[in-house]
Amino acid sequence: MIYSFDALILGGGAAGLMCAIEAGKRGRRIAILEHAEQIGKKILISGGGRCNFTNIHCQPDNFLSDNPHFAKSALARYTPADFAALVEKHKIRYHEKTLGQLFCDGSAREILNMLEEECRAAGVTIFVRTRIDEVRRSEQFVLQAEENEFRAPVLVVATGGLSIPKIGATSFGYDLARQFGLKIVNPRPGLVPLVFNSEDQFHFCDLAGVSSGVIATCDGGPQFREKMLITHRGLSGPAILQISSYWTNGAEIGIDLAPGRELTSEFRDRKRPRTSAVLRSELRKLMPNRLADRWLDLHLLSSWNNAFLDALERDLHSWTITPTGTEGFEKAEVTVGGVSTDELSAKTMESRKVPGLFFIGEVVDVTGHLGGFNFQWAWASGVAAGRAL
Repeated sequence: MIYSFDALILGGGAAGLMCAIEAGKRGRRIAILEHAEQIGKKILISGGGRCNFTNIHCQPDNFLSDNPHFAKSALARYTPADFAALVEKHKIRYHEKTLGQLFCDGSAREILNMLEEECRAAGVTIFVRTRIDEVRRSEQFVLQAEENEFRAPVLVVATGGLSIPKIGATSFGYDLARQFGLKIVNPRPGLVPLVFNSEDQFHFCDLAGVSSGVIATCDGGPQFREKMLITHRGLSGPAILQISSYWTNGAEIGIDLAPGRELTSEFRDRKRPRTSAVLRSELRKLMPNRLADRWLDLHLLSSWNNAFLDALERDLHSWTITPTGTEGFEKAEVTVGGVSTDELSAKTMESRKVPGLFFIGEVVDVTGHLGGFNFQWAWASGVAAGRAL
């Protein structure tokens, strides 16, 4: 069967749904083509099932891209307040957690139901279990999906990245970009746990489950002050997930284990007892007992003079690790890299080389920090393209 529409959107995730809604409201005949059995799979599992749907503190600085200015236009024209207003319109109760993160009081299903309802109101047609075998372009785009053929003058690619392949992530969007001659910034896992090298694994992995507040940084980039979690293979937790998006193979991660606090100040007074027991007690005030004990076991003082105390203090605030890798796309929340922003209009998300071809959401080389920023990019880039269709 042959279907004709004003625009076809590949992918029924956050960006694709938002684009369809915006274009449908403008009277365009829109079809979403989703290869999975249902739309919005990533929405449903986000935020522990409660969907961290945006962040009220969203700024361009919360995003990584080869072009750090690219996201500014879309983010300025569709803000967290705009999406919160849509949530409130549908009477979905939500709350703010730490650092400006907005979560549903109930479940992520409420957000997906809201988007589906908006799609129905906008006259959007949704096809699921629709795998595209071929994409051609002459006067318009022609997509072959087994016995069905879809035609439209406009094609929007909202296929996401490579993260979480168990829910259907594929390289289809990148392959399609290459087919039309667009550049790709090499995709890699982002917001992903890091794997210890063999030495650190030997020293720390039996502490799996221990969590502590730290500051993490990488190669002079931004610092993240949040929790770190030791795992059976390495490090995770918000601080590590954040810094992982900046990490590349061979780079060092710097970790301050006692942010804003000083361990050895008590020992500068010669009248203060300088014993291992007192030192252990003081360190246990700064971090979990098991981590404090292990740290001291690995940093035994050979002297109590000020030089050794200085070295101990310095090491506490500048633990460096060189991970052997990450837990990969299977555990990554997002994909860093994607379709180069050099290829796209920052206002509309349309390809500069191929008129009528758009890329939005995670498939683009724009990656947000942890905490609702990637959803905000999905909503904003989707709206930017939807208003241009």
